[in-house]
Amino acid sequence: MKKIFFLSILMVLLVSCGSLDQKSQTGLKGDWTVTKVSYPGSEYIKVNSFDIADSKCFEGSSWSFVSNNNKGNMSIAKGGCPTFSSPIIWTVTKEGNFTLKITEGEKGKRVTQGYYLKMRNQTESSFQLVDNVNVGGNTVEVVYSFQKI
Repeated sequence: MKKIFFLSILMVLLVSCGSLDQKSQTGLKGDWTVTKVSYPGSEYIKVNSFDIADSKCFEGSSWSFVSNNNKGNMSIAKGGCPTFSSPIIWTVTKEGNFTLKITEGEKGKRVTQGYYLKMRNQTESSFQLVDNVNVGGNTVEVVYSFQKI
C-alpha cells in the first residue's frame, strides 16, 4: 500500500504550480473527518493504512487542510486503535492525484516517503481519497470518505 516517491517529485509538483489544481486545493481548506472506509467490490480485507493503523481505525479521524501552504494535521483517536497525530504536507494535481506526506514533526524536506492517492467526488462538503492496494496479486481500492466538519 505504501507508495514511495522521491522528494524531488513532490518538490516538482510544489514548484510547478501549473500542475496543481488550485481550485481543488482551496476546496479542501478546513476541518474534515473520515466518515467511512470501504473496499468497493471486495470482501472485508485488512489493510494497514499509511503504516499507522488498520484502515478502519481511520473512521472518525480528524484532518485539517490549510490550502495556502499545503500543510495540515491528521489525528486518530478511535477506541481500540493506536492514538496518533501528525502534521501533514499535501497537494492535489490537475489530474486528481493527491500526494500526502506524514511528517511526524520532521521538516517536510527531510521526509522522503509519502503516499499517492486519487481524489474523487469532491463537493463543498465531501470528497473521497482512493488508495490502490495489492491483495493477493489483485489491485483493490481502499476508499476514504471525508465529510466537512
